[in-house]
Amino acid sequence: MSRFFTDPGNIGANTITIDNTDDLHHMMKVLRLKEGDEVDVSDGVQWEYRARIESLSREEAELLILDKQAFASEPSVKVTLFQGIPKQGKMETIIQKCVELGVYEIVPVFMDRTVVVDRGKFGRKIERWNKVSAEAVKQCRRGIVPHVADPIKTVDMLRDSDNSGTPDMLEEFDLVLLPYENEKGTTIKDVLRHAAGGQEAAAGGSSGNDGRPGSGRPGRVAVIIGPEGGFSDEEAIAIIGAGGRSVSLGRTILRTETAGMAALAMIMYELEL
Repeated sequence: MSRFFTDPGNIGANTITIDNTDDLHHMMKVLRLKEGDEVDVSDGVQWEYRARIESLSREEAELLILDKQAFASEPSVKVTLFQGIPKQGKMETIIQKCVELGVYEIVPVFMDRTVVVDRGKFGRKIERWNKVSAEAVKQCRRGIVPHVADPIKTVDMLRDSDNSGTPDMLEEFDLVLLPYENEKGTTIKDVLRHAAGGQEAAAGGSSGNDGRPGSGRPGRVAVIIGPEGGFSDEEAIAIIGAGGRSVSLGRTILRTETAGMAALAMIMYELEL
């Protein structure tokens, strides 16, 4: 079943309008859909619909709602990947696979050892990367399209503008993970199981951060991945000092394009399955 996304404002009590030209072209020229065919539609916020095409043209498609359900395939834990910007086309692979694995948002980061330079045209890459995210979502049938944010620097991620003692960008997370090649003692499994168990005990059996009864799972998790050269010593110390938990992903050293996927898969295994 083909899946499309539309703005919540295009969804009425009984009908849905799709007016994105790329989607309409895909419907007509690639999928060869026609009146009477059924598709899945998501509002990208909370609801997904089964709908039947009533009319289809190059300007818009009108669909009749057959069924409405809350998202069934979205993870309850929201994971933001802070990815040190890699060379060449690796970022597209990272985005595609992490979207399939359930990432909520991706933030590209210029780190100390990042080789890529912003020459004033980085906006084109962000636009392209968001398209990669949208295409990956359609393939794996998720309810939202994870956003690829504008790039930041490490210092932006660690800035404490209100002198609260916690960096502005990281304070919204229940858990900040720093997969670090020099970490020899603490594994990501140790931290995830401790976080879930500790929060569950603190909750006293009531709803945890994700709103499910008896759940102690962190609601928001940040994963910070270095570029090809890894983190500088100063960077790692600063992130740990800001509340990041240094963790090992295993006995081998993973490439930057592998580390985020591996961490995300481990998070989903421990907190979702």
